[in-house]
Amino acid sequence: MFKSLQHWLGLDGVTPSHAEKLISGLGAFCGIFITYSISSQFLGHASSLLLVASMGAGAVLLFAVPHGQLSQPWPAIGSHLISSAIGVSVSMLVANQFLAAALAVSLAIIAMHYLRCIHPPGGATALIAVIGGPDVHAMGFGFMLPVMFNALTIVTIAILFNSPFKWRRYPAAWAIKPAPAKPGGLSIRELEYAIQELDLTVDITEDELLKIYSKAQEAQRSKKP
Repeated sequence: MFKSLQHWLGLDGVTPSHAEKLISGLGAFCGIFITYSISSQFLGHASSLLLVASMGAGAVLLFAVPHGQLSQPWPAIGSHLISSAIGVSVSMLVANQFLAAALAVSLAIIAMHYLRCIHPPGGATALIAVIGGPDVHAMGFGFMLPVMFNALTIVTIAILFNSPFKWRRYPAAWAIKPAPAKPGGLSIRELEYAIQELDLTVDITEDELLKIYSKAQEAQRSKKP
């Protein structure tokens, strides 16, 4: 019963080390401290808090899941650029704030899907453009400027912060490449085909997927007599 409950709640995954958890928290501290400083130069106190809340969600991805597909530079930057533009546009065109808020987030998600830059904080950025208050509305499309400064800053911090840790290379493209699949094993294309056939959105890069598969092969071979 307890195991079934754990599985239902999503608590049966792999747990990272204590060092990994502490490094993630320290990286987020650095990222948010600097991005909040930038936001406060452009916006009032209340509006800058809203914008940093969006970046706080991004910090979880960039520093706690640096190899995840949703954490990579294009999603981390492109999502905010696209979502802020959509949010400002919707705010200008739709008078009803409840409708505008829902429309901005939904359109941002669709755009991020098509432009291959799904990044959850992008939805928050689109929402802030609608509900951010007079400071944000007065900026119009100028709201995109602090958003982009913050996105570029937190990605740059993630690159610099993660670089000393060889197991945390960011972007994931800088990670050590996995060995090619052994004869008789699956290729990355075959794994991608399976994911596509299941119509899944998976927060993992191609290299990480192949690395996991290679490690699983090693574990399987080590069990053989």
